[in-house]
Amino acid sequence: MKILVAIKRVVDFKTNVKIKSNETEIDYMNVKMTMNPFDEIALEEAIRIKEKNLADEVIAVSIGAESCQEVLRTALAMGADRAILVSTQTAYSPLSIAKILKSIVILESPQLVILGKQSIDTDDNQVGQMLAGLLHWPQGCFASKLELTEEKAQVTREIDGGLETLLLSLPAVITTDLRLNEPRYISLPNIVQAKRKPIQIMPLESFNLVLKSPIQVLKLSQPAKQRKRLKLNSVSELITHLKNEAQVIS
Repeated sequence: MKILVAIKRVVDFKTNVKIKSNETEIDYMNVKMTMNPFDEIALEEAIRIKEKNLADEVIAVSIGAESCQEVLRTALAMGADRAILVSTQTAYSPLSIAKILKSIVILESPQLVILGKQSIDTDDNQVGQMLAGLLHWPQGCFASKLELTEEKAQVTREIDGGLETLLLSLPAVITTDLRLNEPRYISLPNIVQAKRKPIQIMPLESFNLVLKSPIQVLKLSQPAKQRKRLKLNSVSELITHLKNEAQVIS
């Protein structure tokens, strides 16, 4: 079995972002970037499946600028066997991203595609479902538990009324939720070994796709800041709050 994992490079969730003067784009200058947390969970699950000898290869794929090689190296250090970067300077809509991923799936012929359920920057929650629709594959979204056999995937996911279990025929598309697993710590030897693993760079133009975005960003704005008001009854309670909650003293 071959598993394809889609990865997006996003702004670190602990970083404060700034909006450019045109009010339609984020200023990424000197901003810390990282792997989308949901995609990190997807990659961890794919690696665990391989470690159980249920898969032969894990391939990480990202779509974006050359700087996306950074998160692909992280994926290789986690345990992916190789990586693919679809090189483009343009930010595309979810449907266009799904079409690009479909081309990669056709090229690589994986039996399983795993994605994070959404990215923390746009929060669209659409690419996995759109990819499954384009491929005409069964899909299991928001997976909190995944069990595989040679021909089936059993996906458990949380719904409003409790838990729902889906039995999917492979090949299939699965998107991951936070409760599926906890990604591993990357050791220094694995980081060194990742530098020897291949990253294949493919220009987007090589796929001959006609991509048109139906979405136009009209304006971006910062959320209104609200001060948190807290009433404390003693000095000791203030010190405890500054130490444990605000973390401004030690």
